[in-house]
Amino acid sequence: MQKRIFNIEANDPVARDTFRIVLRTDGDVSVRSGQFVDIALPGFYLRRPISVSDRLPDGVVLYYKVVGEGTRAMAAMRPGAQLELLLPLGSGFHPERCREAALLVGGGLGAAPLYLLAKELLAAGKAATAVLGFNRADEICLTEEFRALGVPVLIATLDGSVGTKGFVTDAIAAAQPTFDRFYSCGPLPMMKAVCAALDAPGEVSLEERMGCGAGFCYGCSVQTRGGARRVCADGPVFDKEEVLW
Repeated sequence: MQKRIFNIEANDPVARDTFRIVLRTDGDVSVRSGQFVDIALPGFYLRRPISVSDRLPDGVVLYYKVVGEGTRAMAAMRPGAQLELLLPLGSGFHPERCREAALLVGGGLGAAPLYLLAKELLAAGKAATAVLGFNRADEICLTEEFRALGVPVLIATLDGSVGTKGFVTDAIAAAQPTFDRFYSCGPLPMMKAVCAALDAPGEVSLEERMGCGAGFCYGCSVQTRGGARRVCADGPVFDKEEVLW
């Protein structure tokens, strides 16, 4: 884990209450898909944990949603401003466990860490299909980025405004994509349903409120088959069999 200063290169809205921020620093950045950063915001005591969507030679790309005063303040920051980050944090996905083809299942901004995972899978010569779920059309993001990689994208919206009407599990059932392992990130009810619906082995990235983000405070602990585990340090990625839903 390192504490480093990053410069904001871009910080733009991309969907309803959703922003894409590009951060660059001096020197190389080492981070894997599924890992996250913890951002110190001026005037706020607790850091904001945000998953990494893409890795640059000297930076990271993050997607975040404005949900409170901290993220609202971050959305107002302009290029040239600086942020202090702790990174890389947490355990990431395991693309090497996929044999030939992966299914990437994201709900809302759960799509963000799956983008870097898709790049890692493709670099290893494996195929990937993305199934992304949103409430409505104006919340959709990252679909064109996946398609630009050559990854087929299936979309589900609760209101039926785009793609399959309903949940990601409905889109999966309708399309019947071929895969030998799945990776998922998003709301807990969605991931619980995905794990119950899919027989293949898989991994899920859990989302919990965090205090320190580095494993010291145990504030983000969840119960697993192996006992209490810290989402920030032992996770956020767990095998689907580990999680007690």
